[in-house]
Amino acid sequence: MAKKKRIVIALGGNALGNTLPEQMQAVKITARAIVDLIEEGCEVIVAHGNGPQVGMINNAMIALTHEDEQQPNTPLSVCVAMSQAYIGYDLQNALREELLNRNITDIPVATMITQVRVDAEDPAFETPSKPIGRFLTKEQANEMAAKYDYIMKEDAGRGYRRVVASPKPQEIVEIGTIRNMVDAGDLVIACGGGGIPVVRQGNHLKGASAVIDKDFASCLLAKELDADFLIILTAVEKVAINFGKPEEKWLDNITVDEAKQYMEEGHFAPGSMLPKVQAAVNFAESKPGRQALITLLEKAKDGINGTTGTRISLK
Repeated sequence: MAKKKRIVIALGGNALGNTLPEQMQAVKITARAIVDLIEEGCEVIVAHGNGPQVGMINNAMIALTHEDEQQPNTPLSVCVAMSQAYIGYDLQNALREELLNRNITDIPVATMITQVRVDAEDPAFETPSKPIGRFLTKEQANEMAAKYDYIMKEDAGRGYRRVVASPKPQEIVEIGTIRNMVDAGDLVIACGGGGIPVVRQGNHLKGASAVIDKDFASCLLAKELDADFLIILTAVEKVAINFGKPEEKWLDNITVDEAKQYMEEGHFAPGSMLPKVQAAVNFAESKPGRQALITLLEKAKDGINGTTGTRISLK
């Protein structure tokens, strides 16, 4: 019997929706695409983003402090943990239902609340840049900065938002348990929102005021699980160079070296396609035979079969 391809899928925000009702619908479509891969003979591990969800939770927790002055402010790390459970709840139920609808009854589905250690000395903590939460007026922003010691920045003329650090993931704390579950045949959802950011203080793990890029966390997860593929799902079918220009070109199969050259030439937007390509390159060059794929959710199966998407490999 041929060995199953082990795949880590990094779901983007478009796979989860922006509100509770949207998420309920989105995860059904997402589950179908994931189970398609399982029917193709793949062993799948799911990671996901949490941008809209963690912002919604953070806003709700702030509103609670306004209603009750005795309520302390909720740390961002706790908001990430809440988002992992909330998204995992909908996603695992949608996956379980889709598996059963196809008479696949031997694959348990579970969400692992995952902590990801970051380096307390990571330079990202000196220059927070990741916006979260809703837009505020200048007066509201000043109030938040004074009350909670938040760093607030103006965002493209639309108002002020809180910005936090986005340090690189160093260690997946629960990787041993995740590996055991995957090896046992479970369909595992892990590293939600890039993982709960923590720093090590002796034997204690302290939550960090940060968000970890889900693509970098998914790359680390894929390497730790010795996956064959890292699939990064996004809003376009393929990656392009000269995007939006007359000489625009969509990329099919490229090498790690070609991808690095395109990055050096500035073809990919920071905060958008650049981290996806960086994570894909990091995984593809980590071991011979590993490949990364960037494509649309609904094209994941076609991408694995080599008919679409941008595939990055060592050679």
